[in-house]
Amino acid sequence: MNFRKIFLTLGYSGLSPKAPGTVGSFVSLLIILPFIGYLHLSTIFMLTLLITVIAVKQINIYEEEVGVHDGKEIVIDELAGMWIAISICGITQDNMIIMAPLAFIYFRIFDIWKPSIIGKIDKEVKGGWGVMGDDLVAGIAAGIATAASYELIQKIITL
Repeated sequence: MNFRKIFLTLGYSGLSPKAPGTVGSFVSLLIILPFIGYLHLSTIFMLTLLITVIAVKQINIYEEEVGVHDGKEIVIDELAGMWIAISICGITQDNMIIMAPLAFIYFRIFDIWKPSIIGKIDKEVKGGWGVMGDDLVAGIAAGIATAASYELIQKIITL
């Protein structure tokens, strides 16, 4: 069994023939949602950083083995981005029905569109940090956008 491939493809979800990044992002959300309310958001944040450090090393080894940078099958970066967004946005068990889809949608938008520094990291940073870096920054942007959107929704509802 190739544990590196299982880890990097997030249980083989990255091998999806259609939209592996979206599938990996959705699987990442499904993994973390049951823990909302049981784990502090700072714990999710720190767990994401730990996974990121491990992933960078494993991606470097994998890329050397297969000779391809940022292969579509690698979706552990989607997990890191989604979990950073979740840890930043202020999600709780009470608001997750709104915040989880918002975080997912915003993360996918920033990850696909790659505006500003996200695109620069994607194009210019090599190896594991290049694979993980753009998704981490997309996750930060998605977390902020999710929190702002949720606050706006709350203000509109209370008008």
